[in-house]
Amino acid sequence: MQKIRKGDKVVVLTGKDKGRSGEVLKVMPKDNKALVRGVNMVRRHTRQTQTQEGGIISKEAAIHLSNLAVADPKDGKPTRVGFSVAKDGRKVRVAKRSGEMIDG
Repeated sequence: MQKIRKGDKVVVLTGKDKGRSGEVLKVMPKDNKALVRGVNMVRRHTRQTQTQEGGIISKEAAIHLSNLAVADPKDGKPTRVGFSVAKDGRKVRVAKRSGEMIDG
């Protein structure tokens, strides 16, 4: 089970976007990277194609998982992630900061 998953609300710990938060759009476990909405924006010059307009486009670039922390469900501050077994026997992620379950 991964500590950071698609759809999680995360906080950036280091880099030019330190302190900003966003939703994880995609996780790339082989590269240890993730795409986060509105974070680590880059500008790309793209050529016009039949389906897409050309010009300068801003989009999210991948950010390393070590620079991200899951936002605590209670207060939105960064927290570490632990694992425990729920009452129904499922393995769930738990916020170390508040003890809240991250998985629904």
